[in-house]
Amino acid sequence: MGALDQYIALWQEHGALMDSKAPEALNRLRPAAASSLIESGLPTLKDEDYRHTDLERILSPDYGVNVGRVRIEVNPSETFRCDVPMLTTSLFLIVNDAFAETSGCRRVLPEGVDVMSLAAYARINPDFVADHYGKLADMSNPVVALNTLLCQDGVVIRVRKGVKVEPTIQVVNIFNNAAPLLAARRVLIVMEEESEAKVLFCDHTQTQDVDFCSVQTVEIYAGERSRLDFYDLEESTRRTSRLSSLWLRQDAGSEVLLDSMTLYNGTTRNEFFTRFSGRHARLRMLGMGIEDDRRRLDTYSRIAHDVPDCTTDELFKYTVDDEAMGSFAGLIYVAEGASKTEAYQSNRNLVGSDSARMHSKPQLEIYNDDVKCSHGTAIGQLDEKQLFYMMTRGISEDQARLMLKQAFMSDVIDGISLPPLRDRLKLMVERRFAGEKTACASCPVSCNDK
Repeated sequence: MGALDQYIALWQEHGALMDSKAPEALNRLRPAAASSLIESGLPTLKDEDYRHTDLERILSPDYGVNVGRVRIEVNPSETFRCDVPMLTTSLFLIVNDAFAETSGCRRVLPEGVDVMSLAAYARINPDFVADHYGKLADMSNPVVALNTLLCQDGVVIRVRKGVKVEPTIQVVNIFNNAAPLLAARRVLIVMEEESEAKVLFCDHTQTQDVDFCSVQTVEIYAGERSRLDFYDLEESTRRTSRLSSLWLRQDAGSEVLLDSMTLYNGTTRNEFFTRFSGRHARLRMLGMGIEDDRRRLDTYSRIAHDVPDCTTDELFKYTVDDEAMGSFAGLIYVAEGASKTEAYQSNRNLVGSDSARMHSKPQLEIYNDDVKCSHGTAIGQLDEKQLFYMMTRGISEDQARLMLKQAFMSDVIDGISLPPLRDRLKLMVERRFAGEKTACASCPVSCNDK
């Protein structure tokens, strides 16, 4: 039996139960998702875009799926916290794949902002969810199709026209279970015209000795002249796999920052598909990965400039040590009519051992002459001359290496527009490079041993 067969069989045998626990807006796309998976199957390592991520291996374990929506008898707000000092947040949780609220989470949110369980919101506003759910994410993508087949909940964030959200909206995704589990999480973010918000997602695994798999799809609509900062921070375990596919549409004059940060993980593939649908929109995409031991991080991005006068600035950085593997493949596409496009793509990497591997493939596909576009990649090691210079000034070799790695990541960290989060991440990165078992001191002891 192939990896997909178990999930298709699960839907065929228990589809009625799944549908009874979820709203129609989610249920109506399951047959199409199943058909896509049956027809296309999973891409293999021979497929160019999946050369470094073996989906068959990731999905083959016998994970449990909570199709019956068994209630978890735990109060997440009392057992878990993920605080950023000096940063006011409105904190919500997704426990495995079920939305949960913390006490006082709505106290600081202004009117005109909805943060709710996706399933609950689809029952209250079925037309709104039906108009947005599954409309950006392409079902031919295997991560999207599998997520759509199994999804029963997630979170919807809706910021209405002209509303500016001051507190950061924070969503903490928690894995916590006694047996192996797959969670199909769905995120829907709709920024209406001239709205503004900052959203922070954090992935954490609390149970250390259990295998988990996150299959996540994120759909983001950035309306005209809207402003969105979307931060995605992963701190999981070696036994956690993550398959995430993010889809973004930007209307005219919108500005979006996407920042993906992987500090601790097992095997991760992050996909980004973005499209400009209106002129004078701007996208800044940042990412960083710290990989050691046998961890694996694979990033794929496709940015489509279909209209004129839009700007992209993309930067991803990796450090890869021990027997870890990193991969970056990015494509910036400029359509024939997309004049005055400005697009810049860069991937820079440090490889710290002979056994570590880093693969990089930045790409430009341009069908218009009136553009400013560039791309580049660099894979190297720490500068031995800089190390020697620092050591002659009385700095130990270990401390010098730590400082140089921190400096290497500085421009990604400095791109964060929230000063408290920026300062917090500097500390977390320092601890990570120092080899500490935890980077997040705000977490309880149960999730500190990475």
